[in-house]
Amino acid sequence: MDAVKNIVLERPKNREHGDYATSIALALAKPASKQPRAIAELIAAGLKGNSNIERVEIAGPGFINLTLAKSSQGAIVVSILNEKQRFGQVKVLAGKKINLEFISANPTGPLHLGHTRWAAVGDALGSVLSAGGAEVVREFYINDRGTQMDLFGESLRAAARGEARPEDGYQGEYINELAKMILAQHPEYKDLDLENGIIAFREAGYALQLQQQKDVLKNFGTNFDVWFSERSLHSGKALEKALETLKAQGHVFESEGATWLRTTDFGDDKDRVLVKSGGELTYFASDTAYYIDKRNRGFDICIYMLGADHHGYVGRLKATSACAGDDPEFNIHVLIGQLVKIMEGGQELKLSKRAGTIITLEELVEKVGVDAARYTLIRYPVDTPMVLDVDLLKKRTNDNPVYYVQYAHARICAVLRNAQDLGLQVNLSDFKAELLIHDRERELLGGLAEYPRVVASAAELRQPHRIARYIEELATLYHGFYNDCRVLPMGEEPISDIHRTRVVLCEATRQVINNGLSMLGVSAPERM
Repeated sequence: MDAVKNIVLERPKNREHGDYATSIALALAKPASKQPRAIAELIAAGLKGNSNIERVEIAGPGFINLTLAKSSQGAIVVSILNEKQRFGQVKVLAGKKINLEFISANPTGPLHLGHTRWAAVGDALGSVLSAGGAEVVREFYINDRGTQMDLFGESLRAAARGEARPEDGYQGEYINELAKMILAQHPEYKDLDLENGIIAFREAGYALQLQQQKDVLKNFGTNFDVWFSERSLHSGKALEKALETLKAQGHVFESEGATWLRTTDFGDDKDRVLVKSGGELTYFASDTAYYIDKRNRGFDICIYMLGADHHGYVGRLKATSACAGDDPEFNIHVLIGQLVKIMEGGQELKLSKRAGTIITLEELVEKVGVDAARYTLIRYPVDTPMVLDVDLLKKRTNDNPVYYVQYAHARICAVLRNAQDLGLQVNLSDFKAELLIHDRERELLGGLAEYPRVVASAAELRQPHRIARYIEELATLYHGFYNDCRVLPMGEEPISDIHRTRVVLCEATRQVINNGLSMLGVSAPERM
Protein backbone atom coordinates (compact mmCIF):
# COMPACT_ATOMS: atom_id res chain seq x y z
CA MET A 1 0.00 0.00 0.00
CA ASP A 2 1.47 3.39 -1.04
CA ALA A 3 0.43 5.05 2.22
CA VAL A 4 2.76 2.80 4.21
CA LYS A 5 5.84 3.89 2.22
CA ASN A 6 5.63 7.40 3.64
CA ILE A 7 5.32 6.42 7.30
CA VAL A 8 8.20 7.35 9.56
CA LEU A 9 8.94 6.96 13.23
CA GLU A 10 9.72 10.26 14.93
CA ARG A 11 11.23 11.25 18.25
CA PRO A 12 8.57 13.08 20.33
CA LYS A 13 9.67 16.49 21.59
CA ASN A 14 8.21 15.56 24.96
CA ARG A 15 9.92 12.36 26.08
CA GLU A 16 6.97 11.61 28.39
CA HIS A 17 5.21 10.59 25.17
CA GLY A 18 7.63 7.71 24.70
CA ASP A 19 10.72 6.97 22.62
CA TYR A 20 9.01 7.05 19.23
CA ALA A 21 5.74 8.27 17.76
CA THR A 22 4.02 7.46 14.47
CA SER A 23 1.00 8.73 12.59
CA ILE A 24 0.61 5.53 10.56
CA ALA A 25 -3.00 5.06 11.70
CA LEU A 26 -3.99 8.47 10.30
CA ALA A 27 -2.34 7.68 6.97
CA LEU A 28 -4.08 4.30 6.70
CA ALA A 29 -7.52 5.57 7.71
CA LYS A 30 -8.74 6.71 4.30
CA PRO A 31 -7.48 3.75 2.19
CA ALA A 32 -8.76 1.33 4.87
CA SER A 33 -12.11 3.18 5.26
CA LYS A 34 -11.78 3.10 9.05
CA GLN A 35 -11.42 5.63 11.84
CA PRO A 36 -7.74 6.35 12.66
CA ARG A 37 -8.20 5.46 16.31
CA ALA A 38 -9.69 2.09 15.42
CA ILE A 39 -6.65 1.34 13.26
CA ALA A 40 -4.34 2.51 16.03
CA GLU A 41 -6.02 0.12 18.46
CA LEU A 42 -5.51 -2.78 16.04
CA ILE A 43 -1.82 -1.91 15.66
CA ALA A 44 -1.42 -1.55 19.44
CA ALA A 45 -3.01 -4.95 19.99
CA GLY A 46 -0.64 -6.47 17.45
CA LEU A 47 2.38 -5.03 19.26
CA LYS A 48 1.27 -6.32 22.66
CA GLY A 49 3.67 -8.91 23.96
CA ASN A 50 6.59 -7.71 21.80
CA SER A 51 9.65 -8.07 24.05
CA ASN A 52 11.30 -4.98 22.56
CA ILE A 53 8.41 -2.68 23.49
CA GLU A 54 7.61 -1.69 27.06
CA ARG A 55 4.50 0.40 26.40
CA VAL A 56 2.17 1.37 23.53
CA GLU A 57 -0.15 4.36 23.96
CA ILE A 58 -2.72 5.89 21.64
CA ALA A 59 -3.00 9.68 21.73
CA GLY A 60 -5.41 12.13 20.15
CA PRO A 61 -7.19 10.99 16.99
CA GLY A 62 -4.84 8.04 16.45
CA PHE A 63 -1.19 8.82 17.10
CA ILE A 64 0.76 5.86 18.46
CA ASN A 65 3.46 6.45 21.08
CA LEU A 66 6.00 3.69 21.69
CA THR A 67 8.27 3.24 24.68
CA LEU A 68 11.04 0.73 24.12
CA ALA A 69 12.03 -1.90 26.65
CA LYS A 70 15.24 -0.97 28.48
CA SER A 71 17.15 -3.93 27.07
CA SER A 72 15.99 -3.07 23.56
CA GLN A 73 16.99 0.59 23.85
CA GLY A 74 20.40 -0.41 25.12
CA ALA A 75 21.03 -2.56 22.04
CA ILE A 76 22.21 0.58 20.24
CA VAL A 77 25.28 0.64 22.48
CA VAL A 78 26.18 -2.87 21.38
CA SER A 79 25.88 -1.83 17.72
CA ILE A 80 28.06 1.25 18.25
CA LEU A 81 30.87 -0.59 19.99
CA ASN A 82 30.82 -3.43 17.47
CA GLU A 83 30.75 -1.17 14.41
CA LYS A 84 32.96 1.63 15.82
CA GLN A 85 33.92 3.99 12.93
CA ARG A 86 31.40 2.23 10.67
CA PHE A 87 28.48 3.08 12.94
CA GLY A 88 26.17 5.45 11.11
CA GLN A 89 27.01 4.17 7.64
CA VAL A 90 23.76 3.46 5.81
CA LYS A 91 22.68 2.26 2.38
CA VAL A 92 20.19 4.89 1.22
CA LEU A 93 22.45 5.74 -1.74
CA ALA A 94 23.88 2.26 -2.33
CA GLY A 95 24.69 1.58 -5.96
CA LYS A 96 24.82 5.29 -6.88
CA LYS A 97 27.97 6.76 -8.41
CA ILE A 98 28.12 10.50 -7.66
CA ASN A 99 30.34 13.21 -9.12
CA LEU A 100 30.65 16.01 -6.58
CA GLU A 101 32.08 19.18 -8.11
CA PHE A 102 32.85 22.11 -5.85
CA ILE A 103 35.01 25.24 -5.59
CA SER A 104 36.10 25.14 -9.27
CA ALA A 105 37.93 28.48 -9.00
CA ASN A 106 39.93 30.20 -11.70
CA PRO A 107 43.66 29.44 -11.28
CA THR A 108 44.32 33.18 -11.35
CA GLY A 109 44.31 34.06 -7.64
CA PRO A 110 44.03 32.82 -4.05
CA LEU A 111 40.92 31.03 -2.83
CA HIS A 112 38.63 33.53 -1.11
CA LEU A 113 35.92 33.31 1.56
CA GLY A 114 33.25 32.13 -0.89
CA HIS A 115 35.48 29.27 -2.00
CA THR A 116 36.20 28.54 1.67
CA ARG A 117 32.55 27.76 2.38
CA TRP A 118 32.49 25.22 -0.43
CA ALA A 119 35.88 23.81 0.60
CA ALA A 120 34.38 22.90 3.98
CA VAL A 121 30.82 22.02 2.97
CA GLY A 122 31.78 20.19 -0.23
CA ASP A 123 34.31 18.00 1.51
CA ALA A 124 31.86 17.21 4.33
CA LEU A 125 29.10 16.46 1.82
CA GLY A 126 31.41 13.99 0.09
CA SER A 127 31.87 12.16 3.40
CA VAL A 128 28.12 12.24 4.10
CA LEU A 129 27.31 10.83 0.66
CA SER A 130 29.89 8.08 1.13
CA ALA A 131 28.38 7.25 4.53
CA GLY A 132 25.03 7.10 2.73
CA GLY A 133 26.38 4.24 0.63
CA ALA A 134 27.28 6.10 -2.58
CA GLU A 135 30.52 5.88 -4.54
CA VAL A 136 31.72 9.49 -4.52
CA VAL A 137 34.33 11.30 -6.59
CA ARG A 138 35.30 14.81 -5.49
CA GLU A 139 36.15 16.91 -8.53
CA PHE A 140 37.65 20.39 -9.05
CA TYR A 141 36.95 21.96 -12.45
CA ILE A 142 39.91 24.17 -13.39
CA ASN A 143 38.76 27.18 -15.40
CA ASP A 144 42.06 27.38 -17.26
CA ARG A 145 40.86 28.70 -20.60
CA GLY A 146 39.53 32.03 -21.82
CA THR A 147 40.05 35.76 -21.52
CA GLN A 148 40.72 35.72 -17.77
CA MET A 149 43.80 33.55 -18.32
CA ASP A 150 45.28 35.97 -20.85
CA LEU A 151 44.60 38.90 -18.48
CA PHE A 152 46.34 36.92 -15.76
CA GLY A 153 49.41 36.47 -17.96
CA GLU A 154 49.37 40.12 -19.00
CA SER A 155 49.12 41.24 -15.36
CA LEU A 156 52.07 39.05 -14.36
CA ARG A 157 54.18 40.30 -17.27
CA ALA A 158 53.46 43.91 -16.38
CA ALA A 159 54.34 43.33 -12.71
CA ALA A 160 57.59 41.61 -13.69
CA ARG A 161 58.56 44.53 -15.94
CA GLY A 162 57.52 47.21 -13.45
CA GLU A 163 54.77 48.43 -15.77
CA ALA A 164 51.16 49.39 -15.07
CA ARG A 165 48.82 46.41 -15.08
CA PRO A 166 45.75 46.35 -17.34
CA GLU A 167 42.78 48.19 -15.77
CA ASP A 168 40.67 45.06 -16.02
CA GLY A 169 43.58 42.84 -14.97
CA TYR A 170 44.55 41.35 -11.60
CA GLN A 171 45.65 43.86 -8.98
CA GLY A 172 46.41 41.95 -5.76
CA GLU A 173 49.79 41.84 -4.06
CA TYR A 174 49.97 38.14 -4.89
CA ILE A 175 50.60 39.10 -8.54
CA ASN A 176 53.89 40.73 -7.53
CA GLU A 177 54.78 37.63 -5.49
CA LEU A 178 54.06 35.30 -8.43
CA ALA A 179 55.98 37.53 -10.86
CA LYS A 180 59.06 37.42 -8.60
CA MET A 181 58.83 33.63 -8.35
CA ILE A 182 58.55 33.30 -12.12
CA LEU A 183 61.52 35.61 -12.76
CA ALA A 184 63.62 33.68 -10.24
CA GLN A 185 63.15 30.58 -12.41
CA HIS A 186 62.92 32.25 -15.83
CA PRO A 187 64.55 35.68 -15.92
CA GLU A 188 64.45 35.56 -19.72
CA TYR A 189 60.65 35.86 -19.73
CA LYS A 190 61.00 39.54 -18.90
CA ASP A 191 62.50 40.26 -22.34
CA LEU A 192 59.99 38.35 -24.46
CA ASP A 193 57.72 40.28 -26.82
CA LEU A 194 54.16 41.05 -25.72
CA GLU A 195 52.43 37.99 -27.21
CA ASN A 196 55.03 35.42 -26.18
CA GLY A 197 55.57 37.14 -22.84
CA ILE A 198 51.87 36.93 -21.96
CA ILE A 199 51.82 33.22 -22.84
CA ALA A 200 54.99 32.45 -20.88
CA PHE A 201 53.89 34.31 -17.75
CA ARG A 202 50.36 32.92 -18.05
CA GLU A 203 51.50 29.30 -18.09
CA ALA A 204 54.11 29.72 -15.36
CA GLY A 205 51.69 31.69 -13.18
CA TYR A 206 48.97 29.11 -13.80
CA ALA A 207 51.19 26.27 -12.54
CA LEU A 208 52.27 28.21 -9.43
CA GLN A 209 48.80 29.49 -8.54
CA LEU A 210 47.14 26.10 -9.02
CA GLN A 211 49.74 24.47 -6.79
CA GLN A 212 49.16 27.16 -4.18
CA GLN A 213 45.43 26.42 -4.26
CA LYS A 214 46.12 22.71 -3.85
CA ASP A 215 48.46 23.32 -0.92
CA VAL A 216 46.01 25.64 0.87
CA LEU A 217 43.16 23.15 0.40
CA LYS A 218 45.28 20.26 1.63
CA ASN A 219 46.13 22.25 4.77
CA PHE A 220 42.39 22.87 5.18
CA GLY A 221 41.70 19.14 5.04
CA THR A 222 40.04 19.26 1.62
CA ASN A 223 41.38 16.88 -1.01
CA PHE A 224 40.11 16.12 -4.51
CA ASP A 225 40.11 12.87 -6.44
CA VAL A 226 40.07 14.63 -9.83
CA TRP A 227 41.42 17.99 -11.00
CA PHE A 228 39.65 18.43 -14.33
CA SER A 229 41.08 20.94 -16.80
CA GLU A 230 38.66 22.87 -19.01
CA ARG A 231 41.36 22.78 -21.68
CA SER A 232 41.07 19.00 -21.85
CA LEU A 233 37.52 19.37 -23.17
CA HIS A 234 38.89 21.26 -26.16
CA SER A 235 42.00 19.17 -26.77
CA GLY A 236 40.14 15.86 -26.81
CA LYS A 237 36.85 14.70 -28.32
CA ALA A 238 34.58 15.65 -25.43
CA LEU A 239 32.96 18.57 -27.29
CA GLU A 240 32.45 16.48 -30.41
CA LYS A 241 30.85 13.67 -28.40
CA ALA A 242 28.63 16.13 -26.58
CA LEU A 243 27.32 17.61 -29.83
CA GLU A 244 26.64 14.11 -31.15
CA THR A 245 24.68 13.25 -28.02
CA LEU A 246 22.61 16.44 -28.17
CA LYS A 247 21.92 16.12 -31.89
CA ALA A 248 20.79 12.53 -31.42
CA GLN A 249 18.22 13.77 -28.89
CA GLY A 250 16.91 16.29 -31.43
CA HIS A 251 17.48 19.53 -29.50
CA VAL A 252 20.25 21.14 -31.61
CA PHE A 253 19.36 23.61 -34.36
CA GLU A 254 21.04 26.14 -36.65
CA SER A 255 20.06 29.79 -36.78
CA GLU A 256 21.80 32.92 -38.08
CA GLY A 257 24.91 30.87 -38.81
CA ALA A 258 25.23 29.70 -35.19
CA THR A 259 24.56 26.34 -33.54
CA TRP A 260 22.01 26.42 -30.73
CA LEU A 261 20.63 24.13 -28.04
CA ARG A 262 16.87 24.42 -27.60
CA THR A 263 16.90 24.50 -23.79
CA THR A 264 13.52 26.28 -23.75
CA ASP A 265 12.01 22.86 -24.41
CA PHE A 266 12.81 22.14 -20.77
CA GLY A 267 12.04 25.36 -18.95
CA ASP A 268 15.10 27.51 -19.62
CA ASP A 269 14.33 31.20 -20.16
CA LYS A 270 16.04 31.24 -23.58
CA ASP A 271 17.82 28.93 -26.01
CA ARG A 272 21.60 28.79 -25.70
CA VAL A 273 24.33 29.21 -28.30
CA LEU A 274 26.84 26.38 -28.51
CA VAL A 275 28.90 27.55 -31.48
CA LYS A 276 28.93 31.18 -32.61
CA SER A 277 28.52 32.13 -36.28
CA GLY A 278 32.28 32.62 -36.53
CA GLY A 279 32.92 29.08 -35.32
CA GLU A 280 33.94 30.07 -31.79
CA LEU A 281 32.74 27.79 -29.01
CA THR A 282 30.86 29.43 -26.13
CA TYR A 283 31.35 28.91 -22.38
CA PHE A 284 27.99 27.16 -22.45
CA ALA A 285 29.43 24.64 -24.92
CA SER A 286 32.17 23.85 -22.41
CA ASP A 287 29.63 23.51 -19.57
CA THR A 288 27.48 21.21 -21.69
CA ALA A 289 30.39 19.06 -22.81
CA TYR A 290 31.61 18.83 -19.24
CA TYR A 291 28.25 17.55 -17.97
CA ILE A 292 27.99 14.95 -20.74
CA ASP A 293 31.60 13.93 -20.12
CA LYS A 294 30.71 13.23 -16.49
CA ARG A 295 27.80 11.08 -17.53
CA ASN A 296 30.01 9.25 -20.04
CA ARG A 297 32.44 8.53 -17.20
CA GLY A 298 29.67 6.57 -15.51
CA PHE A 299 28.33 8.98 -12.92
CA ASP A 300 24.64 8.53 -12.12
CA ILE A 301 24.31 11.84 -10.28
CA CYS A 302 26.24 15.05 -10.95
CA ILE A 303 26.21 17.51 -8.05
CA TYR A 304 27.24 21.10 -8.74
CA MET A 305 28.04 23.42 -5.85
CA LEU A 306 27.88 27.00 -7.12
CA GLY A 307 28.16 30.49 -5.65
CA ALA A 308 25.28 32.90 -5.05
CA ASP A 309 26.08 34.77 -8.28
CA HIS A 310 25.43 31.60 -10.32
CA HIS A 311 21.74 31.24 -9.52
CA GLY A 312 20.90 31.67 -13.21
CA TYR A 313 22.87 28.52 -14.00
CA VAL A 314 20.38 26.22 -12.31
CA GLY A 315 17.76 26.37 -15.06
CA ARG A 316 20.20 25.99 -17.91
CA LEU A 317 22.05 23.10 -16.26
CA LYS A 318 18.78 21.28 -15.62
CA ALA A 319 17.70 21.95 -19.20
CA THR A 320 21.07 20.72 -20.50
CA SER A 321 20.58 17.48 -18.62
CA ALA A 322 17.14 17.03 -20.17
CA CYS A 323 18.46 17.87 -23.65
CA ALA A 324 21.03 15.11 -23.22
CA GLY A 325 18.20 12.64 -22.58
CA ASP A 326 18.62 12.52 -18.80
CA ASP A 327 16.24 13.05 -15.92
CA PRO A 328 17.08 16.52 -14.54
CA GLU A 329 15.37 15.69 -11.25
CA PHE A 330 17.67 12.72 -10.68
CA ASN A 331 20.86 12.98 -12.73
CA ILE A 332 21.76 16.55 -11.81
CA HIS A 333 21.58 18.43 -8.54
CA VAL A 334 22.63 22.06 -8.09
CA LEU A 335 23.38 23.63 -4.72
CA ILE A 336 23.69 27.40 -4.43
CA GLY A 337 25.79 28.73 -1.57
CA GLN A 338 24.96 32.14 -0.16
CA LEU A 339 27.48 34.76 0.90
CA VAL A 340 29.65 34.65 3.99
CA LYS A 341 30.61 37.71 6.02
CA ILE A 342 33.56 37.68 8.38
CA MET A 343 33.43 39.92 11.44
CA GLU A 344 36.25 40.86 13.80
CA GLY A 345 36.09 43.45 16.55
CA GLY A 346 32.52 44.25 15.52
CA GLN A 347 33.61 45.22 12.00
CA GLU A 348 33.18 43.38 8.72
CA LEU A 349 36.51 42.41 7.15
CA LYS A 350 36.64 42.92 3.40
CA LEU A 351 40.23 43.66 2.51
CA SER A 352 42.83 40.95 2.00
CA LYS A 353 46.56 41.49 2.41
CA ARG A 354 47.31 39.28 -0.58
CA ALA A 355 44.27 39.39 -2.85
CA GLY A 356 43.49 43.06 -2.32
CA THR A 357 39.74 42.44 -2.15
CA ILE A 358 38.04 39.67 -0.22
CA ILE A 359 39.53 37.65 2.68
CA THR A 360 41.28 34.47 1.54
CA LEU A 361 40.92 30.93 2.86
CA GLU A 362 44.53 31.05 4.05
CA GLU A 363 43.92 34.24 6.04
CA LEU A 364 40.78 32.82 7.67
CA VAL A 365 42.67 29.72 8.82
CA GLU A 366 45.43 31.91 10.25
CA LYS A 367 42.80 33.77 12.30
CA VAL A 368 40.69 30.93 13.74
CA GLY A 369 42.30 27.60 12.80
CA VAL A 370 41.13 24.77 10.55
CA ASP A 371 38.67 23.13 12.96
CA ALA A 372 36.78 26.30 13.88
CA ALA A 373 36.61 27.49 10.27
CA ARG A 374 35.44 24.15 8.88
CA TYR A 375 32.89 23.42 11.58
CA THR A 376 31.32 26.87 11.53
CA LEU A 377 31.03 26.97 7.74
CA ILE A 378 29.44 23.52 7.67
CA ARG A 379 26.90 23.97 10.49
CA TYR A 380 24.65 26.36 8.55
CA PRO A 381 22.43 25.46 5.55
CA VAL A 382 24.25 26.61 2.42
CA ASP A 383 21.22 28.42 1.02
CA THR A 384 21.29 30.95 3.87
CA PRO A 385 23.79 33.83 4.24
CA MET A 386 26.03 33.50 7.28
CA VAL A 387 28.23 35.64 9.50
CA LEU A 388 31.49 34.21 10.77
CA ASP A 389 32.56 35.92 14.00
CA VAL A 390 36.33 35.63 14.45
CA ASP A 391 36.19 36.77 18.09
CA LEU A 392 33.62 34.10 18.99
CA LEU A 393 35.55 31.34 17.25
CA LYS A 394 38.68 32.13 19.24
CA LYS A 395 36.83 31.68 22.54
CA ARG A 396 37.21 28.48 24.53
CA THR A 397 33.66 28.63 25.86
CA ASN A 398 30.38 26.85 25.23
CA ASP A 399 29.24 29.81 23.14
CA ASN A 400 31.65 28.56 20.48
CA PRO A 401 29.89 25.58 18.81
CA VAL A 402 33.03 23.73 17.74
CA TYR A 403 34.54 24.09 21.23
CA TYR A 404 31.26 22.88 22.76
CA VAL A 405 31.30 19.63 20.77
CA GLN A 406 35.04 19.04 21.03
CA TYR A 407 34.90 19.66 24.77
CA ALA A 408 32.21 16.99 25.13
CA HIS A 409 34.54 14.52 23.41
CA ALA A 410 37.49 15.55 25.55
CA ARG A 411 35.37 15.34 28.73
CA ILE A 412 34.37 11.76 27.90
CA CYS A 413 38.01 10.87 27.22
CA ALA A 414 38.93 12.28 30.65
CA VAL A 415 36.19 10.19 32.29
CA LEU A 416 37.46 7.07 30.52
CA ARG A 417 41.06 7.77 31.61
CA ASN A 418 39.92 8.18 35.20
CA ALA A 419 37.90 4.97 34.92
CA GLN A 420 40.97 3.12 33.70
CA ASP A 421 42.96 4.44 36.68
CA LEU A 422 40.30 2.84 38.90
CA GLY A 423 40.55 -0.45 37.04
CA LEU A 424 37.33 0.13 35.09
CA GLN A 425 37.71 -0.98 31.48
CA VAL A 426 35.30 -0.53 28.60
CA ASN A 427 33.98 -4.05 28.38
CA LEU A 428 30.80 -4.77 26.45
CA SER A 429 30.18 -7.90 28.52
CA ASP A 430 29.78 -5.61 31.56
CA PHE A 431 27.03 -3.60 29.91
CA LYS A 432 23.61 -4.11 31.52
CA ALA A 433 21.07 -1.98 29.67
CA GLU A 434 18.30 -2.77 32.16
CA LEU A 435 20.15 -0.67 34.77
CA LEU A 436 19.84 2.50 32.69
CA ILE A 437 16.56 3.80 34.09
CA HIS A 438 17.36 7.47 34.71
CA ASP A 439 15.71 9.93 32.32
CA ARG A 440 19.12 11.36 31.31
CA GLU A 441 20.34 7.86 30.45
CA ARG A 442 17.29 7.08 28.34
CA GLU A 443 17.57 10.44 26.56
CA LEU A 444 21.21 9.79 25.76
CA LEU A 445 20.45 6.30 24.44
CA GLY A 446 17.68 7.75 22.30
CA GLY A 447 20.06 10.38 20.94
CA LEU A 448 22.67 7.78 20.03
CA ALA A 449 20.04 5.74 18.17
CA GLU A 450 19.23 8.75 15.97
CA TYR A 451 22.67 8.99 14.34
CA PRO A 452 22.10 6.59 11.39
CA ARG A 453 18.79 8.30 10.61
CA VAL A 454 20.45 11.72 10.66
CA VAL A 455 23.21 10.48 8.34
CA ALA A 456 20.61 9.07 5.95
CA SER A 457 18.63 12.31 5.81
CA ALA A 458 21.80 14.40 5.43
CA ALA A 459 22.88 12.22 2.50
CA GLU A 460 19.50 12.21 0.75
CA LEU A 461 18.94 15.95 1.23
CA ARG A 462 22.60 16.93 0.56
CA GLN A 463 22.73 18.74 3.92
CA PRO A 464 25.88 18.06 5.96
CA HIS A 465 24.88 20.76 8.46
CA ARG A 466 22.49 18.16 9.92
CA ILE A 467 25.51 16.21 11.21
CA ALA A 468 26.88 19.27 13.00
CA ARG A 469 23.55 20.13 14.61
CA TYR A 470 23.10 16.49 15.65
CA ILE A 471 26.44 16.18 17.45
CA GLU A 472 25.75 19.49 19.22
CA GLU A 473 22.47 18.02 20.50
CA LEU A 474 24.26 14.80 21.45
CA ALA A 475 26.88 16.83 23.35
CA THR A 476 24.04 18.54 25.26
CA LEU A 477 22.52 15.16 26.11
CA TYR A 478 25.87 13.89 27.34
CA HIS A 479 26.49 16.95 29.51
CA GLY A 480 23.03 16.42 31.06
CA PHE A 481 23.80 12.76 31.68
CA TYR A 482 27.22 13.60 33.15
CA ASN A 483 25.74 16.13 35.56
CA ASP A 484 22.87 13.93 36.78
CA CYS A 485 24.30 10.40 36.60
CA ARG A 486 27.58 9.80 38.37
CA VAL A 487 29.73 7.56 36.20
CA LEU A 488 32.59 6.73 38.58
CA PRO A 489 32.50 5.66 42.24
CA MET A 490 33.33 8.26 44.89
CA GLY A 491 35.91 7.74 47.64
CA GLU A 492 35.81 4.22 49.01
CA GLU A 493 32.58 3.36 47.18
CA PRO A 494 32.92 -0.08 45.54
CA ILE A 495 32.70 -0.43 41.76
CA SER A 496 29.24 -1.67 40.83
CA ASP A 497 27.46 -2.83 37.68
CA ILE A 498 25.93 0.63 37.14
CA HIS A 499 29.42 2.16 37.06
CA ARG A 500 30.59 -0.42 34.53
CA THR A 501 27.47 0.10 32.42
CA ARG A 502 27.79 3.89 32.44
CA VAL A 503 31.45 3.66 31.41
CA VAL A 504 30.40 1.63 28.38
CA LEU A 505 27.68 4.20 27.62
CA CYS A 506 30.33 6.94 27.78
CA GLU A 507 32.51 5.10 25.26
CA ALA A 508 29.55 4.64 22.90
CA THR A 509 28.82 8.38 23.09
CA ARG A 510 32.48 9.24 22.50
CA GLN A 511 32.51 7.01 19.43
CA VAL A 512 29.46 8.66 17.87
CA ILE A 513 30.74 12.19 18.51
CA ASN A 514 34.07 11.13 17.03
CA ASN A 515 32.32 9.68 13.97
CA GLY A 516 30.35 12.89 13.47
CA LEU A 517 33.36 15.18 13.80
CA SER A 518 35.38 12.93 11.48
CA MET A 519 32.63 13.14 8.87
CA LEU A 520 32.94 16.93 8.99
CA GLY A 521 36.72 16.81 8.75
CA VAL A 522 37.10 18.23 12.26
CA SER A 523 39.43 16.79 14.92
CA ALA A 524 38.17 15.07 18.07
CA PRO A 525 40.71 16.05 20.76
CA GLU A 526 41.20 13.82 23.80
CA ARG A 527 42.38 16.72 25.94
CA MET A 528 41.46 20.41 25.94
